[in-house]
Amino acid sequence: MVRFGIAGFGLHAVKRLMPGFAWSKNCRVTALSRRNITDAKQSAAEYGIPLAFDSVADLCASPEVDAVLVTTPNSAHLADVLDAVDAGKPVLCEKPLGLNADECRQMVKAARHKGVLFGVAHVFRFNESVRKSREWVAAGRIGRPVFARSEFSFFADASHPRKWLYDASIAGAGPILDIGVHCIDTLRFILQDEVVRVSASAVSDERSGDVESAALLNLEFSRGTLGTVPVSYRAEYRTPIELVGETGVLRADDGLNVEHPIELQLRRDGAVAETKTASNELVYALQVDAFADAVGGKSQFPIPGEEGWQNQEILDAALRSIKSGKAEMVVRVVR
Repeated sequence: MVRFGIAGFGLHAVKRLMPGFAWSKNCRVTALSRRNITDAKQSAAEYGIPLAFDSVADLCASPEVDAVLVTTPNSAHLADVLDAVDAGKPVLCEKPLGLNADECRQMVKAARHKGVLFGVAHVFRFNESVRKSREWVAAGRIGRPVFARSEFSFFADASHPRKWLYDASIAGAGPILDIGVHCIDTLRFILQDEVVRVSASAVSDERSGDVESAALLNLEFSRGTLGTVPVSYRAEYRTPIELVGETGVLRADDGLNVEHPIELQLRRDGAVAETKTASNELVYALQVDAFADAVGGKSQFPIPGEEGWQNQEILDAALRSIKSGKAEMVVRVVR
């Protein structure tokens, strides 16, 4: 049984991670950290977690922690991952991996140097809807993919629990980093291809401060597929996925949703040729179990830190494109 410490026990831990650990087969949570020790102890008592800390470094140093799950705000990821690596603890970090590609490079290099297992929590790679889409595309069910779209939006007003969403010094950017990274990673995973160039545009408003409120990313993949990623904090929740190939179309209206069954549609000649219902309910349990298996030497974790670094190179190129007004090349990460 692998014992996890959750660094930054906030909304995500409460809403997604703890239910996932409750369904997991080979791991449990033995420690958490929050910035305030009183809050940390209160959360630990509420969720039956033995240890509470107000320091990520102290959590990482605990002999009761076998692996660290970093869920702190984006700007803290670098320091928190390095604390775990310095303590020799396997570390799984939430997305986006860092504020920029250089931070991701530092994390990956440090983990390699210390020989520490380092993964990124791109949980949607465990979605049955996403994995089945990847299988169908790889099997040629839609022919050569011509277009690919992954969209993510939700409404984030001033009452949103993550108060730092509109603070660039903490978030790095707006929905491009927060949810665009999910879309980018999903398309890379389904297509089994890499983005070579990005063009992007964005808008902001009086509520979004110094970050964008909505954006559109256009991705060029190495094998010729053209991808689009619309993201927004100003639209109702939706996460559709669509892949258009030479001989068919694969669609899922809410392809990334983890709360209800997803219907995949394979369409040909304007009609539905096949449907598949997928359940993503257990993805957070699957993710921590997969990492625990890697900690125990039973298998390799399928999403190493280099994957988060590559996604950040794409995000960085998108942010450069917004400033330059032209398409920007993507740096390829050396595995």
